Amino acid sequence: MQPRFGIRTKLLLSILAILLISYSTLIYSTMKTMSASLRSEVDRNLETNLTYARSQYRDRATVINYSLLQPATAPVVQGHVASGDRKWLDDRLKQVHRVLPSLDILLMLDGKKRILAGIDTTSQGEELYLPGILDQALAGKSVVSSTEILPAVTLCQAGVKRYCEEESNAEALVNTVVVPVLSQGGSVLGCFVAAEILNNQATLPIDLQEVSGNDVEVSITQRDMRIASSLPVTVRDASTLSPKVVDVLERGEVYRGEARIGSRDYETVIDPILNSRGEFVGSISVAVAIERFRETKRENLGNILAAAFIGILCSFGLAFLASRYFTGPLRQLAASASRIEQGDLDQRVEGDQDDEVGVLASSFNKMVQALKERDAIINKKTDDLQELNEQLERMVDERTSALVMEMGRLEAVLTSLAEAVVVTDLDNRVVLFNPAAQQLFEMVPHRVVGQPIEQVCELVGFTPLLERIRELGQSERAGGTKEELTVKGKRLHVYLSSLSDEYGNFAGIVLSIRDVTVEQQVDRMKTEFISTVSHELKTPLTSIKGSLQLLLTRSKWLTDTERQLLTVCFRNTQRLIRLISEILDISGIESGGMVFKFKPVSIGELTVYAVEEIKSYAMGRDITIVNTVGEHLPMVYGDSDRLIQVITNLLSNAVKFSPEGKVVMISAEQEGNYVVVSVADKGRVIQWSDRDKLFKKFQQIECQERGKVGGTGLGLAICKEIVERHHGRIFYTAAQERGNTFSFTVPIIGETDAKG
Repeated sequence: MQPRFGIRTKLLLSILAILLISYSTLIYSTMKTMSASLRSEVDRNLETNLTYARSQYRDRATVINYSLLQPATAPVVQGHVASGDRKWLDDRLKQVHRVLPSLDILLMLDGKKRILAGIDTTSQGEELYLPGILDQALAGKSVVSSTEILPAVTLCQAGVKRYCEEESNAEALVNTVVVPVLSQGGSVLGCFVAAEILNNQATLPIDLQEVSGNDVEVSITQRDMRIASSLPVTVRDASTLSPKVVDVLERGEVYRGEARIGSRDYETVIDPILNSRGEFVGSISVAVAIERFRETKRENLGNILAAAFIGILCSFGLAFLASRYFTGPLRQLAASASRIEQGDLDQRVEGDQDDEVGVLASSFNKMVQALKERDAIINKKTDDLQELNEQLERMVDERTSALVMEMGRLEAVLTSLAEAVVVTDLDNRVVLFNPAAQQLFEMVPHRVVGQPIEQVCELVGFTPLLERIRELGQSERAGGTKEELTVKGKRLHVYLSSLSDEYGNFAGIVLSIRDVTVEQQVDRMKTEFISTVSHELKTPLTSIKGSLQLLLTRSKWLTDTERQLLTVCFRNTQRLIRLISEILDISGIESGGMVFKFKPVSIGELTVYAVEEIKSYAMGRDITIVNTVGEHLPMVYGDSDRLIQVITNLLSNAVKFSPEGKVVMISAEQEGNYVVVSVADKGRVIQWSDRDKLFKKFQQIECQERGKVGGTGLGLAICKEIVERHHGRIFYTAAQERGNTFSFTVPIIGETDAKG
């Protein structure tokens, strides 16, 4: 079949496509580079002119500064300022004004900001209202210069007569310098105040333009209104800065962007002018006309397009000639390949060219020869592959036997488990039901296997588990959970966990059910036994403690050894009484026999009592307790004695496990409807493996600095029970480096609590 497009056409089109892409890329990159270069030139021009304008603007204040420093430090000037010699100071200021004729304001103030002398002022003795810059200079005893906006009243007071006739709301932008005059001891005698009204310097931007050229426009604004500019008067008087630009300048940022001023387009950069208090009072801007840059860009674009058009025409001619030269040998190669495709592997391609086409023909011949050799190899390897398949089948049989054996072992393990195990498939139908489950459910396997787990749960009274089973059936909520149920008088612990396949999708549920009825009965009997024994032990121990205390306080005839032995007996008796009290507390809380007297109490008072109770123990270990609980916290609703017991226990643990010389901190804050009380120490952070023991009965944690610390292991368990009876919670937080924090919450008293 003859192809729709011959190789010559395809080669020609490919060459043309490459040429078009190359020229397009070249034109695009050239234009982008040219635009970037012009952009860089504009930015460089703007930055250079703005830097020059800034320097010229600031140099005026610098000249004033250096011109006033010499008289300000002269002893003769200091003497006349101290004596208030106005006539001499007036003459001195006139001499300075002859040196600096551009100054509109030149005053001498005393240390109380009153005018002593001035070149044109008649307000001698009045206090000059010049906030900010004047206070900074006198307070810092240093020269301060800034640009300020002064009202007409201040300008008239300073001697600028034309502002005495202006409206009261008239203002002017003033370049101000304040030079303090100090005595030999460093005290402030007064200060020079020199100012130049920029509203009168309309030629300043024009002077700068003479250096930069006609394509650069320089302007100075008072807030958003241009007061001095190199623009024509008609353009300058009617132009203000836009609110968008003013918003940027008020934040103290430099504004950059394009603007159309008059009939010309400019690239503009505007630098904000801030007063001594950091407030926006005006700006200095430089604008560069971009018409010349645009014209250069258009000329370069025309030249590039013309060169590209001529290049494409020439390349098209060369591509046409090249396609005719190369397609002849390629057509011959295509015909030979077609015969080889039909199965003639003895076919060879004749090629005598010395170029790539000749190399291609030689490679093609080698490929055909390789195909013949591989065909023979494939026939030989087929027999080998058959033998490998047989070996693979034997291995599969062996692995299947091993898998059956493992399944038998797993079934034996599940059968021997004392806990009931139920496993479901993807559709939540029961696929495994071990003997323990048969005994617990009182159902035979053939009535359960294959049935939906929901139906089985309804039959045996496990309906509370249906919601959990549905949750586990959702892949996004996969995981495990634990439930406690009472079914037919039996107390059961049920563990539910979801199964996942190799892709992480839901594949079924495993239920492990344990009958803990007997265990709870044993635990209750143990608790009752401990409570009974503790009650029986507490009465004789109390008598022993009283007797030992009486002997220690009234028996003066005891020897040191006898007193020491009695002291040891007394201390151990106290320890046994505390142990029994804690056992009775935990037993009473668990059995509901402990009575709580709830009433409004202050957390601040409770912490004070708790700190007083533990203070002697802390002093014995050289540990400082810092109480930061304030009286501003709201009242809480609880049993004051039990809450003090919780705080005292937490403080005792913090002191016990803190290194000597450290600080224990107790604090409290309100979070929503609760007050959170926290006790923080600087001891070693509790290990992860020990944190599960914190609030469990008869569990103790060893301290690495002090080894195993004495105690019953009931303190935190009692605290947990007391806090939970207050409808709060107790929890532990570890510091990042060193330290532990135990916190508990107590509800704030409400209206219903107060009535009760």
